[in-house]
Amino acid sequence: MPKEGKSVIARLTVKGEHFEALVEPELAWELKSGKEVDFKSLLVSDIVYKDSGKGLKASEEAIKKNFGTTDPKEVISQIIKKGDIQLTTDQRREMVENKRKQIVAFIARNCIDPKSGTPHPPLRIENAMANVRVNVDPFRPADEQAQEVIKALRTELPLKVSQAVLTVKLTKEHASRAVNVITKMGGVTRSEWRPDGSWSGEITLPAGMQQAFVDRLNDLTRGSVEINVVKKI
Repeated sequence: MPKEGKSVIARLTVKGEHFEALVEPELAWELKSGKEVDFKSLLVSDIVYKDSGKGLKASEEAIKKNFGTTDPKEVISQIIKKGDIQLTTDQRREMVENKRKQIVAFIARNCIDPKSGTPHPPLRIENAMANVRVNVDPFRPADEQAQEVIKALRTELPLKVSQAVLTVKLTKEHASRAVNVITKMGGVTRSEWRPDGSWSGEITLPAGMQQAFVDRLNDLTRGSVEINVVKKI
């Protein structure tokens, strides 16, 4: 369950009777837009209120009469889908800022400066977003919004969506542990375990993550890894 301080109120009025629930805002909006969500993460509590601010619970009789059930999951689902979700100014500001950071991180990972072949620093991306006055929706997925932001930023920044294809060779001392890290950071397109326990393979990952990938493997293997850039696409 989310912390109560991070919750918002979902409200619905049915035939003059008021019903409220405390919910996690982003998941509530996902449910309202038709997506499946984890109700344990969505609900602050399974109490249906008539006035959450005063801590007044709705009666079972009123709930049954207006929703046809007293099952909290079903009732709160209806409140969210048919009612309104209230955000305070501070909650909305915090959600917008968090989403902005996610968008910046996505662009830094997936885009490069085509002139230098390196990713733009996050601060440069943030400044460019401010210059073109990007409006961030706190509820839409960051990767979805990032595609639109990338187009808008091209008037300010040279940007190219790019992936790097790398070959990696690992000695048997580090192979098992390092391969687990590799599979989490990118897509392994070729994998070969050799009789001596060593490993070689090919991986595709966002170009902006290339240096972090190299640094991570060098740290993990104490510099005994062999990494080569095949191409950038």
